[in-house]
Amino acid sequence: MGRLLVYFGARGWSFSRSRIVRSPSQRSFHFLPRSSSACQGFKMMSTAAIPAVTEKTSQSTKAANGAALTKENEKAAFESVFDVLVEDVVKELDVYRVPPEGKEHIRKMLNYTVAGGKMNRGLTVPSALRSLLKRDLTSDELLKAQVLGWCIEWLQAFFLISDDIMDASVTRRGQPCWYRQESVGMIAINDAFICESVIYRFLKKYFRTAPYYLDLIELFHEVTYQTELGQMMDLLTAPEGDVDLNRFSITKHAYIVEYKTAYYSFYLPIALAMRMASITDEAAYEQAKAVLLPLGEYFQVQDDYLDCYGSPEVIGKIGTDIEDNKCGWLIVQALDRANPEQRKLLEENYGRKSPESVQVVKSVYKDLRIADIYHQYEEESYERITALINKVDERLLPRDMFVAFMNRIYKRKA
Repeated sequence: MGRLLVYFGARGWSFSRSRIVRSPSQRSFHFLPRSSSACQGFKMMSTAAIPAVTEKTSQSTKAANGAALTKENEKAAFESVFDVLVEDVVKELDVYRVPPEGKEHIRKMLNYTVAGGKMNRGLTVPSALRSLLKRDLTSDELLKAQVLGWCIEWLQAFFLISDDIMDASVTRRGQPCWYRQESVGMIAINDAFICESVIYRFLKKYFRTAPYYLDLIELFHEVTYQTELGQMMDLLTAPEGDVDLNRFSITKHAYIVEYKTAYYSFYLPIALAMRMASITDEAAYEQAKAVLLPLGEYFQVQDDYLDCYGSPEVIGKIGTDIEDNKCGWLIVQALDRANPEQRKLLEENYGRKSPESVQVVKSVYKDLRIADIYHQYEEESYERITALINKVDERLLPRDMFVAFMNRIYKRKA
């Protein structure tokens, strides 16, 4: 092994490598500013700080160096990296002289908002990389794939904190939204910014010397922008307190779904793994999009259905799409099928924050058999996406990578 030499100068972090000597006591990076008197050289940090060689991630290392990961220990190995990354973030705050209460706030915020989800997006990165490389991953490859996976989960936290504030949501993942926590409130807006910024610190720390480093940065910037455009259209189509169902359409819903959900939830994890696998052929990325964007549409339609028909105890939140005047799949399907009397009921009750109005809307859905239409859509989507997967040119991409993604979400209940 070797040592990683790090110093901080006016233009950012700089890295140099020499012979590595492991120090078991060191568990995370320690970032210290360079001063005129302190650094006659560089501050040394053992790469034992990297999660792949810590106690917390010994399971990751063992699995990567031999036996294939089961679904259970794959998740456990992925989760173990999170604690180390949080410690890295908190310890680096010393560079910025952040007071203790600021450190504690960030630690609490990251544990509350980043952790706790299903982590399907993040788990997909190492899984996809194994499919692309057609072998077990080395400990270094596994670590880097897990870090990229957690970068997506950090991006997800950035989006969800913001989305909950914009939608005035009550719960998220079975607990009160972060902004509703005592003493948080609108501080959560800045917390969302911090979540996004941390992504690029991780990319710089773990991938700065990788030939695809710039590709990773551009990919995160592009997908973030695409998601924000989708969120913008979602908000413009259904502004708070201004219900106009004439703004809703199946076409507009399809745009919102593609840009707000499909790119970051489905394309991003696979594209990151492809960059790690040194795939540069743009035809491969276009082929990935051809499967993943329809998969993302199916996922979001599932979400819309579960928001109305799912149990809050199972889905982890109280569905509020009807009250929030959301341009969702259920309402655009209902508008497409409603007779004049049913449309009038929808216009009078959709987007109204009263239990009685919600029940009227759900009664119209029941009369129009929207739940049955959804189940038919689900089966048709499965067949359509399966056909798309079967068309994938395996000289470019392995089909099993997409099958694994499909199996994660097909007929999910939460």
